[in-house]
Amino acid sequence: MERIVDRRTRRTVIVPMDHGVTVGPIPGLIDLRETVDKVAEGGANAVLGHMGLPLYGHRGYGKDIGLIIHLSASTTLGPDPNHKVLVTTVEDAIRIGADAVSIHVNIGADDEAEMLADLGWVARVCDQWGMPLLAMMYPRGPKVKSEHEVEYVKHAARVGSELGVDIIKTNYTGSPETFKEVVRGCQIPVVIAGGPKMGSEHELFEMICDAIQVGCGGVSIGRNVFQAENPTLLVRKISKIVHEDYTVEEAEKITM
Repeated sequence: MERIVDRRTRRTVIVPMDHGVTVGPIPGLIDLRETVDKVAEGGANAVLGHMGLPLYGHRGYGKDIGLIIHLSASTTLGPDPNHKVLVTTVEDAIRIGADAVSIHVNIGADDEAEMLADLGWVARVCDQWGMPLLAMMYPRGPKVKSEHEVEYVKHAARVGSELGVDIIKTNYTGSPETFKEVVRGCQIPVVIAGGPKMGSEHELFEMICDAIQVGCGGVSIGRNVFQAENPTLLVRKISKIVHEDYTVEEAEKITM
């Protein structure tokens, strides 16, 4: 866990890069090796991605960074992009020296039962190996009116904690007051997703600061980081907020 979570703050800055399977080689992820270097230099605790490309944190050059291997996948071209299936095993991740694994579950989806079965099985295998498990728990499906509604988000997060996950990644609910309910109801570290690319750094920093104030365990932000003009500088600013409790204004003053 100390390879992906700061031992002093017990918080983390993760940059997910699993989007290549979901939507293809989008800007920022054309050259994964270059992007990993940039976020590592900025102080990210870990990167997250699939098995097949040179994402590895223990790569023998540059600044070291934790490695989380993503076990599940779907594509936007499939008949149901919300249907996540296992494509990698815990043992595969261990074999290449990963520090943790992750899985994606959409609570409320038509095939929720299959994803829950996969989550339960992966969690037990992780227990056997002593492997940290992060679960991306999102409320998505016919009964979900809003993926950011607190009642849905806190339910999705609680499901992960009940089934043996070590870190939950989920949506921010829009305010500190509502997100506090998610954190209190989960009782294991909760990190927030960045979601679609935001209009400004200020907006992103405000969301992170608000979440940290109510006990959030950090961030797992992809597109808003790797598609930034200067990913290294942006990660450095985010890390100051997450690990040193910088305010939005203090983070915005960082220039190098």
